[in-house]
Amino acid sequence: MAKTQVAKRRTDTSILVLAVLLAGCAVGPDFQKPESWTPDQWRQAATAPRSRLLSVTTTQEPPAAWWGIFHDPELTALEERLASQNLDVQQAAEQLAVSRGQLLLAGAERFPDLAASGSYKAAQYSSKEMQWVLKRVGRQAGVGDQIESAASGASVPLLNQWQDGLQSNWEVDLWGRVRRQYEAAKAYMTASQEERRGILVARQAELASDYITLRQLQEQARITRASRDLAAELTRLSESRYHSGLVSELDVDSAQAELQRTNALLPQYDQRIAQQINAINLLMGSPPGALDAELGPRAAIPLVPPAAPVGLPSELARRRPDIREAEARLHGATAEVGQAAADFYPKVTIDAGFGFQSLSFRDLGFWNARAWNVGPSITLPIFQGGRLSGQLEMKKASQRAEALNYRKTVLNAWREVDNALVAWQAEQRRNQAVSAQVQADRRTLTLAQDQYRHGLQSYLQVLDAQRRMLQSQTQEAESTATLSGNLVQLYNALGGGWEQAFPEAKTTK
Repeated sequence: MAKTQVAKRRTDTSILVLAVLLAGCAVGPDFQKPESWTPDQWRQAATAPRSRLLSVTTTQEPPAAWWGIFHDPELTALEERLASQNLDVQQAAEQLAVSRGQLLLAGAERFPDLAASGSYKAAQYSSKEMQWVLKRVGRQAGVGDQIESAASGASVPLLNQWQDGLQSNWEVDLWGRVRRQYEAAKAYMTASQEERRGILVARQAELASDYITLRQLQEQARITRASRDLAAELTRLSESRYHSGLVSELDVDSAQAELQRTNALLPQYDQRIAQQINAINLLMGSPPGALDAELGPRAAIPLVPPAAPVGLPSELARRRPDIREAEARLHGATAEVGQAAADFYPKVTIDAGFGFQSLSFRDLGFWNARAWNVGPSITLPIFQGGRLSGQLEMKKASQRAEALNYRKTVLNAWREVDNALVAWQAEQRRNQAVSAQVQADRRTLTLAQDQYRHGLQSYLQVLDAQRRMLQSQTQEAESTATLSGNLVQLYNALGGGWEQAFPEAKTTK
């Protein structure tokens, strides 16, 4: 009997050792990091020498806090608060927490589970059934009369069963099903991290664009007020010359009409400025009016620096969070193919338990009350109605779709970068032309005013010069803001910042 138990234990040990050795293999494809197309260098200006541009690109590593290149303290303060206040970023952080929980669930299946249990049960079995069994046994043994007379008065006592112990279950991952499941969960958690980072980068660019637009509107409102003051001065001059008999009433009416036309533009700017501040309020997770005192005072439009660091083209895939997210999702889909392939193979689990059982609570702690069990179980799928095959084909199709999505994401990234570079360089040339136009219109207006004061020109010439001056100054402010906004879009296309670490949320007291 002892030899039989020893042989059985050796067999069980051999099975365990064999399972551990086989656990090193995993079916399904291994993930290979895809290679993406990369140009040799960034697109440069094709129609103007770089020396004539206001700002040029350099291959230096762009800073994580790229908005610092504008040297605007208010913009920097807003950007630093955005990570902890923006609601979209907070929502993405909660989604990341969900992915981390799923990773914990998948990782738990790699280890045996262990549970402690204890129970008490009182049972009263049927005495009649026992009497009937005893009579049948006695008849078959040829001593029915003696047993029947003894069994007629027998009864089953109340049984109290006490039990406690430990139970364990572990799947031997022979074909890598559990490991592929954990690999997929880890990849999808990485995708959630990159998705959160991508949302932060997009919101930071959106905040910078809205802030620049706000300063543009405030500058255009200032220009309009200055033009209104000039129109009021010219109106007074026209009225004085009219009372002196030097000009007709037409000059006075024209000057007053121009003054009212300029006045009518100001409420529109006030409305757009308020709406722009509200847009920033929403990005900062604040109610309307919360930032009025902070953003209401006028400030200059942030200007582009002489040199803008953009890094090397080969680093784009490392910086863009959407490319890294697409790569992680492709990794997860590849691991799921292996997980689906492993379902075709036998599933081996090992169950084990140890504890104590007794019909008396006093005997529960004695060693001879022990009870234990251990042994493997194998489940082999034979007929599933095509479920496993369909699941495998579905996972393979998902992998191919994610591979195509990765290629599309990379191409779209380079399209955005190229468009941003072209727009940024083209706007620089336009800005230079508009600035030259402003200088010419300013000289024209000055000459027209002097000639009108000396009676050498009609007011129509002054009116035309004044309108052109207002238009060109407004265009210059718009072009300056567009130029800075295009640089913001360029940094957004390059992947923004925080490619190595996510900014820590700052707590406010």
